Amino acid sequence: MKRGKSKTDAPKKADTKLSVKKGPERAAKKPRKFKDGKDPNTPKRPQSAFFVFMEEFWKMFKEKNPNNKSVAMVAKAGGDKWKSLTEEKAPYVAKAAKLKAGYTKTMVSYNKRSRAAATDEAEEEGEESDKSKSKVNDDDDEEEDKEDDE
Repeated sequence: MKRGKSKTDAPKKADTKLSVKKGPERAAKKPRKFKDGKDPNTPKRPQSAFFVFMEEFWKMFKEKNPNNKSVAMVAKAGGDKWKSLTEEKAPYVAKAAKLKAGYTKTMVSYNKRSRAAATDEAEEEGEESDKSKSKVNDDDDEEEDKEDDE
């Protein structure tokens, strides 16, 4: 009796999944690079009303369900609770507005500082460029002025 090839008889293929390196083979994490033009000292944006709510909800949920380790379950329950709130959202919205007002103030002061630093750098570059002018070019300019006068 002849039988067909089974899966066990077929040649084994190399594992197509990426292997995870463990221990000393694992590459060290590289420091995070920022996009060109993005300042790492820029103030962080304020939380929205939902995230202000979630901060409080997270603590309450942890107290009620200390054995729950699932972030997804907490987020799902928080989202459902947020949707069901109507007038109870007001304190969270007010707190978010207060955080946003503080953020705008810090951004104004940050922008002033960054503009001041940029103008200082521009002035320094301008002074260097004045010093870098050669006397030869200045002499040529004077000769041209004399020829124009004649």
